[in-house]
Order: sequence, then C-alpha cells, then structure tokens
Amino acid sequence: MLTDSTRNELIEEKRSTGRTVVAVFCALTITAILIAGYAYLRKRTVQQRLVAAAAKTSPIPYSAKAPAKAHILVDEALLRRGQTIIGGRVRNISAERLSGLTVALELRRRKDGSLEQTSAAVEPGDLEPDQEGRYLLKLPSQQYISVRLAGLKAGSDSALLAYTVAPGQKRPPERIESKLVTIPQSGSRGGEFLNSPDNPARVP
Repeated sequence: MLTDSTRNELIEEKRSTGRTVVAVFCALTITAILIAGYAYLRKRTVQQRLVAAAAKTSPIPYSAKAPAKAHILVDEALLRRGQTIIGGRVRNISAERLSGLTVALELRRRKDGSLEQTSAAVEPGDLEPDQEGRYLLKLPSQQYISVRLAGLKAGSDSALLAYTVAPGQKRPPERIESKLVTIPQSGSRGGEFLNSPDNPARVP
C-alpha cells in the first residue's frame, strides 16, 4: 500500500501536469488568434489603400475640354493567394468604334515608393458604341503598395482618350473560417490509477 504522503504527491503531480497542459494549449490558441487577427487587419489595410489610390485619378486625364469617349468602372482590389487583383469595366459612350483599348496604371513599389507604369488590355479590345469590355491585372501583393488608374489608350499609337470614372464592383465580404478546437483532458495513462478513496492505487 502507498502511504498518505506518496498518495498526495501523486495527486498533486497529476493536477500540476493537467494545469500545465491546459495553460500551454491556451497560450497557443491565443497566439494563433492574434496572428490571424493581424493578418486580417493587414489585408484590409492594403485593400483600402489600393481602392483609395485608384479613386484619386482624374476623370479626364489630358484635356478638360475633350468629350469623354469611355466610362470606366474601377472594381475594388482583391487580395487572393498572395496576389492583388485589379480589374474593372470599360464602356464605349461615344458614337464611334474604339479599337485597341488598354488601361494605363501607375504602380507604387512597397520597397522604395518608386513609381512604375504598366497597362492592362481591355477584352474585347475593340468596342462598338455602348459596348462594354473588361480589364484584369494580377500583381504580387508584397511588391506594390498602391495602384492608380492613369489613363485610357486606344489604337496602335496608344492615343490617350478622355474618359469618366466611377467605383465599380465591391469586393465580397470577408469570410471568417470557424475551427473546432478540442481541449485534451488530462487523465491517467494506461496502467496508471489515481490513488484516492474512490479509486485505490494499484501496486505492481
């Protein structure tokens, strides 16, 4: 038979081990929640910067007196699998055919803040009056901090066209994935018995 002192030591050891396991698990859970929250807030901040930068572009970039020939709807930027997706729609609001359309974009690098020019082709590239096309561009989200709509070009000579601009499609709401967390219960291992009045110790 075990003495009262030995029995108390076994009980206290079991309790201490159980408390340690629960404390470690809780610490890991809290850390995971904090990391997930930081990533979510960082993602939203980048998206808001991209949308704000795109909205600052001038509706008629090169001549305030030129009649607008196209209307551009700028969709809210999306972050997906490490990429920033920029897109929108271009509608021909003139009475003539517009050919070889491309959307000019100004990118700002995250590393040094320098500017970079790029373009996204409109599909289809030729739009009849009142016809609509789409443009889409995927960028590494870690390389650029903002994107600005800089102009609309047409033809083989990339002539600038006057246009109007408005917000387009909003990004879908964020989905927060729920995870089922199971907390392990501390208990006796195989072959071990807790020495108590209701559960006497077994001596090998």
